Amino acid sequence: MLLTGTSSDAHTWNLVHLQLVLEEIGHTVANLGPCVPDELVVESCLGLRPALVVVSSVNGHGFNDGLRLIRVLRARPELAGTTVVIGGKLVTDGLRNVGMVRRLTAAGYDRVFDDGELPAFRTFAARTPDRAVS
Repeated sequence: MLLTGTSSDAHTWNLVHLQLVLEEIGHTVANLGPCVPDELVVESCLGLRPALVVVSSVNGHGFNDGLRLIRVLRARPELAGTTVVIGGKLVTDGLRNVGMVRRLTAAGYDRVFDDGELPAFRTFAARTPDRAVS
């Protein structure tokens, strides 16, 4: 699994928590940390070939950062089949917006998790097998 914050999000507690959740259900996790440039996420995906990429945001700018990131990831044919999810506090008003979710999934995210949907994320991640790094 590859875990990352967005380029503008300097928070780390969410990433540590998600790493522990993923490890608790048996996954190996590469945690890129906060404020990760889009290109570093792409390079890490190309190098590690993760079964799942988890993008987390708590600063409220995850929608804009995430939209840009998924477009960059999906522009790479080698990453077209990689499962990518995003979640957390994605907008500053804290409201889940159906249009926002539709735009993120239309852009290429496999799933969008709202702040507070940790049980749903855990279930989703538990069904995702680890891919052997080659």
